Amino acid sequence: MALRRIALRDFVIVRALELDLSTGFTVLTGETGAGKSILIDALQLALGNRADAGSVREGAERLDVSAEFDADPTLTGWLDEGGFEAGDALLLRRTVDLQGRSRGWINGSPATATQLRELGDRLLDIHGQHAWQSLTRPEAVRGLLDAYAGVSTTALDSAWQAWRQAISTLETARSAQDSLQRERERLQWQVAEVMKLAPGEDEWEELSSSHTRISNAQALIDAAEGACSALEDDDSGALAALSRAVTVLQNCEHIEPEFKALGEVLASSVAQASDAAHSLHSYLRQADTDPEKLAELDERMGLWMSLARRYRRPPAELPALLSGWQTELQALDAQSDLDALERAEQATQQAYMKEAKVLGKSRKQAAPRLAQAVTQAMQELGMKGGRFEVELQPLAQPSRSGLEDIAFLVAGHAGSTPRSIGKVASGGELSRIALAIAVTTSELGAAQTLIFDEVDAGVGGAVAETVGRLMKQLGRDRQVLAVTHLPQVAACADHHLVVAKRQTSVKGKEAPRTESGVSVLEGEDRAQEIARMLGGERVSATSLAHAREMLGSRTPETSP
Repeated sequence: MALRRIALRDFVIVRALELDLSTGFTVLTGETGAGKSILIDALQLALGNRADAGSVREGAERLDVSAEFDADPTLTGWLDEGGFEAGDALLLRRTVDLQGRSRGWINGSPATATQLRELGDRLLDIHGQHAWQSLTRPEAVRGLLDAYAGVSTTALDSAWQAWRQAISTLETARSAQDSLQRERERLQWQVAEVMKLAPGEDEWEELSSSHTRISNAQALIDAAEGACSALEDDDSGALAALSRAVTVLQNCEHIEPEFKALGEVLASSVAQASDAAHSLHSYLRQADTDPEKLAELDERMGLWMSLARRYRRPPAELPALLSGWQTELQALDAQSDLDALERAEQATQQAYMKEAKVLGKSRKQAAPRLAQAVTQAMQELGMKGGRFEVELQPLAQPSRSGLEDIAFLVAGHAGSTPRSIGKVASGGELSRIALAIAVTTSELGAAQTLIFDEVDAGVGGAVAETVGRLMKQLGRDRQVLAVTHLPQVAACADHHLVVAKRQTSVKGKEAPRTESGVSVLEGEDRAQEIARMLGGERVSATSLAHAREMLGSRTPETSP
């Protein structure tokens, strides 16, 4: 799931850039102000960071950045759920115009910035030069410790929300007992009124149908008798006429074979007409005007319509109205049962406390292990005798994140008292502590690409060599990209990219424009860049020899 390729167009001072990346440890170097961090900024934009019209290159209408990653089978479900196609690669793209309007895509399908960020969190981890600042935020500290402990706070968060909801319901019920009682009494009276009628679910339709039929009983009887007469009259009845037609055709079918088929059709019509006549006689035997039944229906329908007018609803909606009132009444009964609500609140509290104690136990077990690992990394980074501690203090009240407050404490050297990481004075110490924590915890995430953006600021000498060695070590299992100004770090890299500015003339413009580009360095070119980092703009024979030595180069020494 490594980052394969970055493509930029009209981003800040980059007109067009396409950069293929490799696995292992890659460094980006260049002179101050050359735009080394532009690539990181562009990558973050592609992964959902806030869009800014100020990032569009001067003279362009919009910027376009994209990042291509190796396909990851573990993301297939996430992609399917979001409606994105899974392929041989994972392509994220973002554009921003001069009005700040942003558009995003994942594998060619439109995506929101939120979706890009969510996917980006799974693809890479970025450690900036001010990473220590996030370590002063409680949520970041908790997240690091929980990740190191290998625990999830999902169950705790669900239990907390259930408990808070139960508390809110109980408090609302306690403060609204009088109004709840009045509402209950109103609903009880309305339910009792409608229950006297006891309206059936489909009763109104049946009543209407029966009333219409009985109201028109005489007309229906007359219609049935008229139909019977039309079928069975001896002289003009349809049955007699059809029978005669059948007989006439049958007498001649030996002469005209076609008459046989026609006679069969007419015979079928005779049979069907006879069945219809039989059914009409059955209907007439049962038919009755039934004035008593009609009176009963009139009375029943009157009750329905009276209640419907009272509650301003169509009669057919009375069953649903009654059901809704009964449901409301049950809810009010539940809200009025303070004992039950108190038991529910206690149960959710106990569920939360159970989850919180399990999480707290895991945190207490992981805290000294994390402290020891970071302390060991600090020794390697030149902070001999320094100590890192993870402090857990019980909270006065339970919180959404658990029962304990978590803080990172640091002693910069032997004999000093550990203090909050935000109170460590030295900028170099802050950078090294942040790097120690980053190196210690970077293997915890699922992301296969790690980016270090000048986290080595403020260090040098042997410590810088250690930083480079640690990053190279990380690069054995994961893809590591580092923006650095340290030659010791750059010399440890598997791959070396240099960022440089150049002046380009623009038609119709007197002053040339500044653009930034990236080149891959190998061999002597790489030695020249390391020498520049060692000695400044003027590369001397001494600095070049030193650079070759750092790189282990066997290239014959030449004049710069």
